Amino acid sequence: MDNPLLEMDGLPHFSRIHAKHVEPAIDNLLASCRERIAELTSRVEIPTWESFVEPLEEIDDRLNRAWSPVGHLNSVMNSDELRVAYNACLPKLSEYGTEVGQNRELFEGYRAIASQEHLDAAQRKLVENALRDFHLSGVDLPADKQARYKAISQELAKLTSRYDENLLDATNAWSKPITDQAALAGLPDSALALAKQTAEERGQEGWVLTLDFPSYLPVMTYADDRELRHEVYQAYCTRASDQGPHAGQWDNSQIMDRILELRHELAGLLGFGNYAERSLATKMARSTDEVMGFLNDLAQRSVTQARRELDELAHFAREEHGSAGLEPWDLSYYSEKLREHRHRITQEELRPYFPVSRVLEGMFAVVQRLFDIQIGEVEAVETWHPDVRFFEIRDNTGELRGQFYLDPFARQKKRGGAWMDVCTNRFHTSRCDQIPVAYLVCNFTPPVGERPSLLTHDEVETLFHEFGHGLHHMLTKVDYPAVAGINGVPWDAVELPSQFLENWCWEREPLNLISGHVDTGEPIPEDMFRRMQAAKNFQSAMQMVRQLEFAIFDFRLHQEYDPEQGGRIYEILEQVRDQVAVMKPPAFNRFAHGFSHIFSGGYAAGYYSYKWAEVLSADAFSLFEERGLLDTDTGRAFRRNILEQGGSAEAIDLYVGFRGREPTIDALLRHSGIAA
Repeated sequence: MDNPLLEMDGLPHFSRIHAKHVEPAIDNLLASCRERIAELTSRVEIPTWESFVEPLEEIDDRLNRAWSPVGHLNSVMNSDELRVAYNACLPKLSEYGTEVGQNRELFEGYRAIASQEHLDAAQRKLVENALRDFHLSGVDLPADKQARYKAISQELAKLTSRYDENLLDATNAWSKPITDQAALAGLPDSALALAKQTAEERGQEGWVLTLDFPSYLPVMTYADDRELRHEVYQAYCTRASDQGPHAGQWDNSQIMDRILELRHELAGLLGFGNYAERSLATKMARSTDEVMGFLNDLAQRSVTQARRELDELAHFAREEHGSAGLEPWDLSYYSEKLREHRHRITQEELRPYFPVSRVLEGMFAVVQRLFDIQIGEVEAVETWHPDVRFFEIRDNTGELRGQFYLDPFARQKKRGGAWMDVCTNRFHTSRCDQIPVAYLVCNFTPPVGERPSLLTHDEVETLFHEFGHGLHHMLTKVDYPAVAGINGVPWDAVELPSQFLENWCWEREPLNLISGHVDTGEPIPEDMFRRMQAAKNFQSAMQMVRQLEFAIFDFRLHQEYDPEQGGRIYEILEQVRDQVAVMKPPAFNRFAHGFSHIFSGGYAAGYYSYKWAEVLSADAFSLFEERGLLDTDTGRAFRRNILEQGGSAEAIDLYVGFRGREPTIDALLRHSGIAA
């Protein structure tokens, strides 16, 4: 069969990829991978890097290149047919992954290479990681426990996919048609226009609200109708659960319990006390005590200020707006009113200054100057949707360093949130010369009619964040996929480049580049910039404790799991909220049922990584504050020590190579407006 997933000539052929191609391609590739491994492990000569590791990297890369567009399309152009094909392959890929990880001959081959003298630093790190991962895949276990490990891995692959599908279906299932515009009082023109366009696309009269973020957030922030806010809040925070308008229909409850149970069992098979310990085996943090100490310390520094911020909000809502009391669906609404009252600035006021084309152009100008690179758009590249654009990155010699797709706007059948994912990895050997290619995906408000897409400042930060991940992937100079780009980087260090790049969204010189009024082209006026700066740390402690709530909940959930008691998901969440939350949500709130980061997104017992890496990013940015925000020499040093090195060395060593010392928490507290 003519199968585009088996053609390895450059970029994926998206228009030709159909669900019927997926399983045959993966079956074909898995068979050839197994054949190649059998051949490599049956040789009698001593394995070398060239004769053993490179061929294994090649078969891994071939499989990843075929699977990458499948997983990507399942996220951005979801369909029933593709979903079936995707899910049919998950257990096969999981079985193969476990089989490789438990292959004793492969393990012995890597061990033989580890003792050889001629390896360079990246090769040595790859081999060290491989040996660690063999242990974490159960290579040392007896046969019965290896079989159990394999069964657990397969079941987890199915469950995490099912969790995501339930969340996507529950999000898509809810909508609210409105025919009386008075019900939408308070909503800005941009939100009204989107709701109008959504109604037209669905063949309905009036306006339609959905649970996609560009629709949900403006309702929570601006809708004067408190009952409407309540209704939308309830629909959003009960998705995929036993509560709310679709109670029980796509319920993740049993899936979540089972995921936690299986993770705990898997950790136990490998000799860990719990899954949090297993998680840290591949991270910067050295112990569960260190992580919890870090989170609890931040909580202690933030909670008092956060409670004071909530008291100020309640007082303002009561005195200025006659509110009898605050509920969770009032927080964003009155917070925006207070921000406007105190700082005379709103996200909507800023939006006209951030047309997506100007933001992109300005962001590219910032990183070009910082990292001494060039970015240009490439026309006539095949994509999966008309909104998608394609770009390339070259260094100052003109050498092509990387390419990326940008899929910026929200739409139906597309997973919510924003992310960077790998299309292809950098891979350079005597037989292969492959550049890294990334997918950058966001869910911004699409253009409405003739009006271009206008971003909030929060969305500008999101774009910079994901591009930071993209640069980490694309600027790598490591030649072997397993430690190139973001691969092999500890999860609690992988957010360093992304959070680091967000800092430039707040500074005058970069803002002149990324902002330009949609009608006049003028950058943000000085008065507005000062008001933005003054509002930067508005409710920063409340934001801090919200992130700490997620991080502590995630870590405790995996650290304290007890098979006798089950997941105790909402019991633990309630205890964490007693510690750090400034406002308790209502009993119907089912936040965890939609917390895909930890149940399906790779952040299990790792959500703390955002705060951990924020310490690194704030400390790294402080060097630019000392030397100049667009100082190319400092930018080149960051590129050389962090972005180009990927996972080829210990994260802390790379950081010290850039900064000259280990990080301190001071810059994070200063940037957050929280007293040290």
